[in-house]
Amino acid sequence: MSIPEQGISPEQLHGPVDITEAVRQLELAAHDVAVAASCIGLGDLNEAHTNVITARAAADAAEEILRVAIMGGGRIWPAGGPGE
Repeated sequence: MSIPEQGISPEQLHGPVDITEAVRQLELAAHDVAVAASCIGLGDLNEAHTNVITARAAADAAEEILRVAIMGGGRIWPAGGPGE
């Protein structure tokens, strides 16, 4: 089984999956949404649109990391966990 969008199969994963990057991407997405909301309040819809797009990209990246981790069936933890 593989993830069609990225062509990554669980067999390609070696060892535990560090989900720290997924956490970082979600934090970036939250920040971009907050900036977009501020831009809307200031009437700058073009900048708001740009930030919504980058927020979506960050959320999609986090989703992909988690999907690979779950499909891999391996151990999952953030940095500093049992794998280090």
